[in-house]
This record gives sequence, C-alpha cells and structure tokens, in this order.
Amino acid sequence: MCAAQTYEFASDSKRILNLFCNSIYKYPETAIRELISNSSDALDKIRFQSLSDPSKLSTGEELKIDVSFINKICLDIPDKAEGTLTIIDTGIGMTRCELIKNLGTLAHTGTRAFLESQTEGNDLTMIGQFGVGFYSAFLIADYVKVISKSNDDDAHLWESTLDGTFNVSTCDPYPGFNRGTAVILKLKEDKLEFAEEKRLKEVVKKHSEFISYPINLRVLKEREIEVTDDEEEGEKEDDKPKIEELDEEEMEKAEENKGKKTKKIKEKHNEMEMLNKVKPIWTRSPSDITETEYAEFYKSISNDWEEHLAVKHYSMEGQLEFTILIYVPKRAPFDLFETKKKKSGIKLYVRRVFIMDECDELVPEYMNFLKGLVDSNDLPLNLSRETLQSNTVLKVIRKNIVKKVLDMLLEMKQNKELYAKFYEQYHKSVKLGIHEDSTNQETLVELVMFKSNKSGTELTDFDSYVKRMKEKQNEIYYICGEDVASVSLNSSIEQLNRKGYEVLYLVDPIDEYAVQKIKNYKGNNLVDVTKENFKLPVDEDEQKKLEELKEEFKPLCEKIKAHLGTAIEEVYVSNRLQKSPCCIVTSQYGWSANMERIMQNQALRDKSTMGYMSAKKKMELNPYHPIIIGLQRENKENENSTALLKSIDLLHTQAAVQSGFSVPNISKFISAINTIVACALGILLFLFLLDVEIDEAENTSEQVAPVAADVEEPSQLEEVD
Repeated sequence: MCAAQTYEFASDSKRILNLFCNSIYKYPETAIRELISNSSDALDKIRFQSLSDPSKLSTGEELKIDVSFINKICLDIPDKAEGTLTIIDTGIGMTRCELIKNLGTLAHTGTRAFLESQTEGNDLTMIGQFGVGFYSAFLIADYVKVISKSNDDDAHLWESTLDGTFNVSTCDPYPGFNRGTAVILKLKEDKLEFAEEKRLKEVVKKHSEFISYPINLRVLKEREIEVTDDEEEGEKEDDKPKIEELDEEEMEKAEENKGKKTKKIKEKHNEMEMLNKVKPIWTRSPSDITETEYAEFYKSISNDWEEHLAVKHYSMEGQLEFTILIYVPKRAPFDLFETKKKKSGIKLYVRRVFIMDECDELVPEYMNFLKGLVDSNDLPLNLSRETLQSNTVLKVIRKNIVKKVLDMLLEMKQNKELYAKFYEQYHKSVKLGIHEDSTNQETLVELVMFKSNKSGTELTDFDSYVKRMKEKQNEIYYICGEDVASVSLNSSIEQLNRKGYEVLYLVDPIDEYAVQKIKNYKGNNLVDVTKENFKLPVDEDEQKKLEELKEEFKPLCEKIKAHLGTAIEEVYVSNRLQKSPCCIVTSQYGWSANMERIMQNQALRDKSTMGYMSAKKKMELNPYHPIIIGLQRENKENENSTALLKSIDLLHTQAAVQSGFSVPNISKFISAINTIVACALGILLFLFLLDVEIDEAENTSEQVAPVAADVEEPSQLEEVD
C-alpha cells in the first residue's frame, strides 16, 4: 500500500457539507437507504456495460449487495461492539481519479458522466438516477472508509472524518474482492442501533426491499450438529464460530464415525441471509401475474391477514413513466376518518427505492382507504429524496390514480355481490368524494346507492331510480333523517307512498352534505320532500280543489300562526298529507330537520349562530283530516277557547316530532300527554287534585301525605280505543 495523499474537499462542498449532512435529511436511517441505492446504481452500470462487452463481468459475474457489521475488512466475523457497518457491492467500482472526483465534490456521483459517455439510442432506463446521498453516511458515522476496485485500476482507499479533508491511497483488497465498492462506517456512539441485526432488517425492508439485486445481511445463527466424543473435546478447545459446509472429505469422515458414540450440540455460525425476497411484481405485465401473487404481495405490503377485495395495476409510458398498483382492502379500518391517523396508504417509490408512505398528494382524502404503491421513473425530487417538489408530474400521477380507481369501482359495480361488499365498507368515502371532488362528481354519483320506500332491504342507485320513475315525473324525491325507521314514518311522504312514487332514504349524516352538491342527475332535479318547494304532482281538478280549501281554511291558518308566533313562519293548507293532521316543513334554502339535528349535536358548535342558521319552519295542514276539520269548527264557534289553543300547541309539537325536529317545549308536551291519558282513563279530577297538592307542598316545604287517599283506585283499567 502506498502512502496516502490528503486532499481538501472542493470549496463549495467544504462550506455546505456539514449543512447537507445535518439538515437536508430528516431521518438517520436514510443513510443506509442512500448507500444501498448507490450500490444498486453501480450494479446497473456494470450490467449495462456487460451487454456490449461481456468481459466486463470476468472479474465477477454475481451482482449483489452485502451488508455486515464487522471488525476488520478482511474478517467475516460480526462484531457489534466495534460499531462498524459495511455495505459492499460487486458493481462497476471507481478508479483513483473517480474516487477523488466523485467523493470529493458534493452531489457529483459520476452517473451523469456515465450516461453521457454511452452511445445514443441505447436503453438507459436501467441506470439509476440517484447516488447524490453518499454524504448522508455522516449522519450515522464519525469516520467513513471507501474501498473501490474498478476493472480499469487497482484498489484504492478513500477515507474522511468530515473535517474538510479526505485521504486517498492504494490498498490491497481483501480476498474475493475483485470488483466493486465497500463503504465502511464507524458508527457514532448514539447510532449503534444500526449495528444490530433487527434494526438493519427493518431499514432494508422499509426502504430497499424491492431493489433489483440481492441484498444479503451477514447474520449469526445457531445450528445443531452431530459430533463424536473426540470431536466435542476438540470443540471445547476452540469455541470460535466457524462457517462450514460438508464436502467429500467430511462425508467420508461421517462414514468413519458411524460406529462411534455421537451427540447433538449447538454451534454458532455465520451465513448470508437475503433480505429482499419479495419481488417487485408491479414491474411485470399484469397478464403474467396470478391472483395468488397479487394477494401475497398485498399481504406483504399491508400486513393484512385477509386478501384484498379488488386490485388495479396500470403502467403509463411515454413522456412520463410510472406504475400504480392499488388495492381495495376487504374491510375499512375503524379509524378511517380519524383526522390524526396517517392519511394515505399509498407508498411512493422511485425506481423501486422507497421514498415515503405518507404522500398525501397521491390520492384525495376520500380515497385514503386504498393500499398499494406508485413507482415513478422520473419523479423530480429535492436533494433529500423524502422531500418532494411541487410539480406537474405529481399532479399527473394523482389524476391517473383517481381515474383508474374510479374505473375499477365502476367495473366492480357490474358484479352486484362484489360491489355490495365494497359499498358496505366504504359508502361514506364515496359520499365524501361527491362532496369534495367536483371534477369526478359525475362518476361518483353513479357509484352512490341508497335505500328507498321501494327497494326493500337492498340498495338502489340513481340509474335504477330513473328507470322506475312514473310517466311525466321529472324529479327525484328524497328525504333525509336519522334512520330508515324514522324517515319511513315521516308524514311528508304519506301521499307519495299512496300514489306509488319512490322516495330515496338518505340516513347517513354525510348525505346532507353530498346531496347539496348533486342537485341534478341526468336532467332530473333532486327534491327534498320535507322542503316547501316540493309540489306533489296533481291534475287540474285537484289543484283547483286545493285552492278552494286554502281560502276556506285561511282563518284557521291565521289563528294558528298568531298563537304560535315566531315558532312558525307560515301556516297553510297543502295536499302533502294523508293520515297526519299536519306537518312541519322548511324553506327551500334553509336547513332541513335532519341538518338542524346534526348541527345541534356538534360538540364544538357556536351557539350564537344557531338562531339565524336554524331551519325556517312552516306548518302545513291536512284539510281532510278530522282533527283539522274540528279545529276549523272550534275556531268559528269560539276562537279563544282553551281547548283550541291547547290543541294547537299539541299538534305543533307532534308535527315537529314526526317531521324530525326536536320537541320545542318538552314540559308542556308531557303535561298535554298526561292530560290526554287522564281523560282516556277517566281520572282527570284525580290528576288535577294531585297537581294542587304538589303545588301546596312546594309552597310550604312540608312533607305531603299521599294525595287522594280516600279516592278508591280502580282495580282494573278499561282498555280505551
């Protein structure tokens, strides 16, 4: 070995090298990722050269990357205590001049020069783009050595402690090192975790699992062997671990020891364990991949115990090149809409090198249930690979992912059973997409489904609804509520049910937001049947009769409005009802009853805004109902009677409840119900006396004896129809 020569880093490099190592990269583990990526680049280069000149591989045909934590470069014995990590490749290697030029100038790796030296027109897509991150090695190491051997030069040693200088000298490579590069890192005291087998496996699996070349880790394992008594004594004298393979001599020796007493003992030995056994199936043609392979790969990247529900594999070639492999899991996670959870399940790779798994720009929020990956050949990155630049490439990738996922869902919809499984798990995501993604709203509307008064236990979509519409019907009717049971009993749909019109039941809280974005489907307006703008289709005779009834019941409507005051904005007669005496509807552009309920249940709502944001309520009367007819008669005979006013209060409350609103005055409502029950049971006087006794007790603060002790309690209550 000749004397080492000392060089200074290039002036620009010297000023910013420290900043580069300590500020650009977010995580120390990226140092190992960068070094393995550089090794992959070197292997790409020698493989490319061998295509035109096979003799380039005469110094070693095996292309691989070995990782080990060792004491000295010439020994194969792991030594964690020494704190040395080595990454060795059998790639193209570097000459002395290349070592000085590439490792002495920041962000110069020789890749560009290599590409420029090749003949135009050759397939260069296999040549890695990276290698800039060699200096990230100083994130975890105080001292770095690089031994490199090129086909065109002797082996040379480059070493530096990041003090502004580096040394280069000729050296003798260790046995078997005929071509390639070995990077030896003397780990920092607080980075010794990277000399642990478990930690190294984690880093390689996360960042470099899909590198094209084998990544082997030298690990220490135990195995059981059979030895004779003589061999056991010899083993005690030398307990050093050995790497042994049975050859012909050992086979003969085993035959000789057949007659001797043997026993099994445990022996430590070193072996190379391949870490990237999972192959990047997305680089293959979809026609060559079986469903079993897709399923196994999905489980490997998602840690899901179940197989996927659907998969989309697509590659784009041309000016931009990228591949997407997207899965739909069978089950939605319980925290799908948790704001603090990781937003995206899509991993980002660049030429099979893992970049990040939290790239929110790849898919919109409503698609955060997807699992899979995107691998780009030319995605622009900053110096630190995990920091993306804002650019049109990312927007193109996102647009393609969304389009292909929606195409996949439309295909799934053709399979009724399969789509039912998907929709059961992810219906809220589809509806959220309608609310948020105006660009793809038309497609998303085709995917959404609801229950209706005609669908039974199944769901129906807008297309099916339109096919079942009545002649001359040009509106899609819907009603929002808390659940199917409550909306199916809502008084607003009584006449629609009687006349055979279909009404969609929107019972998810998000439905209120989504339907506001839809407005129209294929020329048919969506109409909320609980709003005042809903008009039941009627003929001319029915309309004429309705106008006459409005005039007839006008005094009663004015009386009800005057008594209820600001609680009701307007009272009028309509043909909306059949069985119910009245109902409450809201203005066309106000909150519905369901939306008011949702807003009132918001934990962090602003109560000061509820006054003017709440629904504007209007009361509709059924002029054919006996109760309304009775009120009309009572209003004519005695417009200020107590019975009339109490009846109006009770009807208002029951209409609010039946229409989905909360009870306006719960105590008054309970009192009115108690009065009705007492009347039905013939104990109204008893109830009155009880109220008097309670009032007196509250005034005197005395203990009250049981009221109406002399009143004989009926032994049996008559059933009242």
